[in-house]
Formats: sequence, C-alpha cells, structure tokens
Amino acid sequence: MVVARRLNLSRLLAKKSFFLFGPRATGKSTLIAQQLTPQAHVIDLADSNQLLAHTNNPAKLEEDVAYHKRELVVIDEIQLLPQLLNDVQRLITGGKRFLLTGSSTRRLRHGRANLLAGRAWLAHLFPLVSYEISNFNLNRYLHYGGLPAVYFSDEPDEELDAYISVYLQEEIRAEGLVRKLPAFTRFLRVMAISSGEVLNMAKVANDAQVAATTVSGHVEILEDTLLGALLPPWGGSQKRKATRTAKFYFFDTGVTRVLAGLTSIDRNSSAYGKSFEQFIWMELRAYLSYTRKKLSLTYWRSHQGHEVDFLIGEEVAIEVKATRVISKRDFKGLRALADEGCFKKFYLVSHDKLNSRSGQFIAMHWQTFLDQLWSDKLLAKQ
Repeated sequence: MVVARRLNLSRLLAKKSFFLFGPRATGKSTLIAQQLTPQAHVIDLADSNQLLAHTNNPAKLEEDVAYHKRELVVIDEIQLLPQLLNDVQRLITGGKRFLLTGSSTRRLRHGRANLLAGRAWLAHLFPLVSYEISNFNLNRYLHYGGLPAVYFSDEPDEELDAYISVYLQEEIRAEGLVRKLPAFTRFLRVMAISSGEVLNMAKVANDAQVAATTVSGHVEILEDTLLGALLPPWGGSQKRKATRTAKFYFFDTGVTRVLAGLTSIDRNSSAYGKSFEQFIWMELRAYLSYTRKKLSLTYWRSHQGHEVDFLIGEEVAIEVKATRVISKRDFKGLRALADEGCFKKFYLVSHDKLNSRSGQFIAMHWQTFLDQLWSDKLLAKQ
C-alpha cells in the first residue's frame, strides 16, 4: 500500500545534506523510492554486493558520483561503512548533496565516525502516525503498532514476531552488542512491561536478573538501535520539588506489546492506558520532528505525586487518560502544574467525546486533539 508520509525529503534536501535515522522497517527505503527517484543516485549498503564493492575500493564513491552526475546522492545504511563519511564530507564541500540513512547510530557514535561537523543536519523517520493512515483504527494501532508492513498486514502477529527476531539476530547478536542474549531478552521484557514509567535501574536489574551496572549499557543499546527513547523530566519546577529521572518509551506500541509477552490488550486494563499514552507520545514526538519545531518534549512529576504526561517546551501541557468519561480529578496534575506559571495551555486528552474548555484548561477527545496537532493549530499563537 502506498502511504503519503508527512516527512518531505525533497523539502529538507533543498536546504542541506541530511542524516536520516529510523528503526528498521519504518519505511526509509520506500520513502526514498517514492520521493527521490529518479533524481538521486542511490547506494544501498544493505546490498552485500554494493557493500563489498565500496569496502574493497575506497575510491568507488567518488567514481560513482562523477559517473552518474547527480547533485543528490543517497547512501542507505551508512552505519555499515562509516569510513565513507570522509569522502562524503569532501564531496559536500565540492557542492554535492547527500542523504545518509541508518537504522542504528551505534557504530557512528562509538566508532569515532566523521559526523560531518554540521555539514549535514539530522532528521528521523518514525512508525506511521494517525495523520498518515486513512480510516485510522486506534485499537488496531495500539495492538499492532505503526510499522507499515505490520499495520497493513493480513498476518500482523507473524510480522511482529519476525521483526523482533530480526532485531535480536541482526542488531544484537550479529554485532556482538551483548555477551548473553537470553539475559538481554529478559531485560527487553522487563523494559517493555515498564515502558512509559520512570526508569528505575535497580528495579529493572532485579526483575531482569542482570547486574545493575549492565542495565545502563543495555538502555544505551536500545537508544542506539532506535528501539526506544528517554523522555526527560521538565527541570523548570520552582514551587514543587520534582523528579529528575527520565521515563523510557519503546518506539512502537506493537513491538512493546509483543516484548512484554501480551497476546492482547484488554480495553479495561492498565495495559490499554499505557499503550494509549505511548501512542500519544509517538504522535507528539513525530510531529515535533517532522515539522522541525525546536521545542523540547518532557514530562513533570512532583514528589507529592502530581504528574503531567507530556510538556511541549513551556507552551503546552498534556495529560492523557484512557477514560471514556472525564471528571474533575483528572485535571489534578494540570492544575498543580499551572501553579508554576510557565505554561499557556493545558490539555486533557481522553476518549470522552465532549470537548470543553475552562480558561487555560481544555478537555479534548484524542482524535480532535490529533487533528489540531497535525493541522498545526495546537501550538499556534492566540
């Protein structure tokens, strides 16, 4: 199925060369084929023949660029041969423009790769978002996630199982990122069960039966392979002492469910609420990245137990509830945060279809909220 993605590569590359990072199977190669063919010369390092040719002949990149005479060059899976970046830098200086894609940043960040010193900017591709899916089905998304090959599949469970197996085999075992794969698999399950919670390293170590010193390294692997991300705490709280520990989210609701060992997500379970919150995080994260808005995404939790799920810069505060009918107590965290005097608008996003507003506090059905978000009205100045 052809899906119109929100990320516009041509618009990005009209300004600068770019690194484009995204987890496996989010659709980077498909997006390149849709938006940049035939004007770009594409070098696919995931093709073993091309990888071998460029490995054996360090001059091949310059030879190819000179032969094809294209202003735009795409190198897919650049992390497989990071030494090419020295030649890329020289060619960018000479006027060529590059798109450099990758599904892992580990070899680049830890291998002293040439990251082009500002000559290439950074963009990300995420799983599909609601804006990109016609006839969007929330329950299907919470259950199976937004990887294109999974969401549109007739056998999504099989696709998810295969995806996780590939991740463990190719990203973890093949690169020797961990010594003991069974222990890492236990760690993945514990992290998936606690996805969206404040990261407690000691508890994760205990539940996964690994050393406490191992957990931080494993979390770094998840970040490097783009399987998850930390959500930092907001540090501007003055009136109430707030936690300084980050939360962790896996990048996709379907992957999270399978890693957690859940065969389904019951509508009335806590797992549903966590998956719904993760879905909103995925949408916010993708929106800020695709629209190039330089605003932080954080959360807030006071030591007294007040909490707000997501904060965009110091503009918008968002509390997420899976309830069908909201009540005054659902605004408790938002009202506590309002006392800080920093944020302009406070949203309660839920399944309640009765949208309402009282001053700064806005109750909104999740679909209306996302329509406002993707139409660029949520952060518009009033």
